[in-house]
Amino acid sequence: MSSALRIAVLASGRGSNLQAILDAIAKGDLAAEVVGVFSDRPRALALERARAAGVPALALEPRNFADRAAFDEHLFHRIDETRPDLIVCAGYMRLLGAAVVNQRRGRIINIHPSLLPAFKGLRTHQQALDNGASEHGASVHFVTAELDGGPVITHAAVPVMADDDADRLAERVLALEHPLLLATLRLFAAGRVTLDDSHIRLDGIALAAPLRLDSDNRLHPCLLLPH
Repeated sequence: MSSALRIAVLASGRGSNLQAILDAIAKGDLAAEVVGVFSDRPRALALERARAAGVPALALEPRNFADRAAFDEHLFHRIDETRPDLIVCAGYMRLLGAAVVNQRRGRIINIHPSLLPAFKGLRTHQQALDNGASEHGASVHFVTAELDGGPVITHAAVPVMADDDADRLAERVLALEHPLLLATLRLFAAGRVTLDDSHIRLDGIALAAPLRLDSDNRLHPCLLLPH
């Protein structure tokens, strides 16, 4: 891309991933601009982080709308006003309806604390422990109307230790979420990642598996499909 990637961020909570994005932009480590931050919770710390950085921030309360579809329609109308190239769900806790998602296919991503498709939904760290997983981590995926079900772009993994509880495991995963999201956004900023009807493509080549974050916070393909 010849200009900075325009990013709109959806967040419901403290906004640590948002802060990582803002910090990377400020340091010149990410060729992007956060053009708006949107939340379903007026007291979300993410909104304060945005305003402190001079980024427009807006909260809409779902209870003020007739139904989820009406809320989504108004929310995405306001998002569209910022003309984003990419919409990033970073700790956004509401499901998005099929209508708004399908209209923006390939332009909405989410970061999720598990190695998708394993352990969708909430309490992912406890799910990993309860299922005896030897490996856990985080994923960035394209958003579809299916809960945590869209095509997975990138993974970052940690081993599950014998003495782990959910809190210890969550702490190690969170340490990888920020570098994983930033590395993924750099691919979008460079125009290297696209989604077609059936595959995620990196530099035009279809991925057979998500890109994997290494110990130097660089992404590597596990498998590429023929053209």
